[in-house]
Amino acid sequence: MARLAQTAGLTDVQQEILSTVRDFVDKEIIPVATELEHRDEYPQQIVDGLKELGLFGLMIPEEYGGLGESLLTYALCVEEIARGWMSVSGIINTHFIVAYMLKQHGTQEQKDHFLPRMALGEVRGAFSMSEPGLGSDVSAITSKAVKDGDEYVLNGQKMWLTNGGSSTLVAVLVRSDEGHPEGTAPHKSMTTFLVEKEPGFGEVRPGLTIPGKIDKMGYKGVDTTELIMDGLRIPANRVLGGTTGRGFYQMMDGVEVGRVNVAARGCGVAQRAFELGVSYAQQRHTFGKAIAQHQAIQFKLAEMATKVEAAHAMMVNAARKKDSGERNDLEAGMAKYLASEYCKEVVEDAFRIHGGYGFSKEYEIERLYREAPMLLIGEGTAEIQKMIIGRRLLEEYRLQG
Repeated sequence: MARLAQTAGLTDVQQEILSTVRDFVDKEIIPVATELEHRDEYPQQIVDGLKELGLFGLMIPEEYGGLGESLLTYALCVEEIARGWMSVSGIINTHFIVAYMLKQHGTQEQKDHFLPRMALGEVRGAFSMSEPGLGSDVSAITSKAVKDGDEYVLNGQKMWLTNGGSSTLVAVLVRSDEGHPEGTAPHKSMTTFLVEKEPGFGEVRPGLTIPGKIDKMGYKGVDTTELIMDGLRIPANRVLGGTTGRGFYQMMDGVEVGRVNVAARGCGVAQRAFELGVSYAQQRHTFGKAIAQHQAIQFKLAEMATKVEAAHAMMVNAARKKDSGERNDLEAGMAKYLASEYCKEVVEDAFRIHGGYGFSKEYEIERLYREAPMLLIGEGTAEIQKMIIGRRLLEEYRLQG
């Protein structure tokens, strides 16, 4: 077991789960990840293996057939999976955000209907906030739901939908002005709809089209798509929680979990980059000795390892805070910001240690170099994290009088 990124105070069950996941990553993911990534191929065999391990039910309560584990356990599993191939962690992350939102905010009927099948991985979740013209400004959403009898009719275009093709349940955030007078704050007139669909591309149910995969620099294998709603009819009992106007709060609660997840991914990718760098530095020789013996390289390794350790500690702290039932937006924002920035830096240092070979597709570090930038923008850009952190600090340290 590596010395870095250890977590104190884990139960025997948590340690057993992590050991199983790490073993799976080393045997089933790392050997095939780069080849699959270069082909932009969906890792079906890996996903089937995660289903068998019960990982799709990791955080779903036992009463619904899940393992009922904590956010910390999940984050540590994500860290291990991202160490193998970050795209695989994306496949389970969106699933878990939707499962978490259902557990926290769903009606009893919605929980009973979806969670047992989500725990088995039979129903696969995705969630959708972003649109082509808005990026981080969620309050500017233009997709709309209009009530029509016992149904709502949804129209609009969504963007950057992870698992858009492979998912069968999408939590979609849209504007719903029904019951909200003119002048209501934008975030108070948003609703989350639970949209069931067939997997695949094209028209996946009447009024709902998934056009195809967006071609990306990195983060390949996982399908990232648009979602187009044109007269999509959804029954009123598929409003998350049964009440309109609560969507923004529900999504933000889910995104806090997502930010811990992105921090965990940054930790995992950084760990892998460090492993590759420290290994290569001991094999490559210049001027009669391994480059690891040169002080310049030792300084790099020291900085990389310190960043891996610091990011891991902040990620664990953010997860434990959420598990304790406390508000963790400050800690999650800090962890996501630090882990993603440090990940980029550790990957670049490992890339530099590899020299010219780092530029070759034959070496794993080339893949990591293209994957790391996604963490700087996923689940809110670094700039958005800093805005959240700054506002929360001013709340905490407000001058009295």
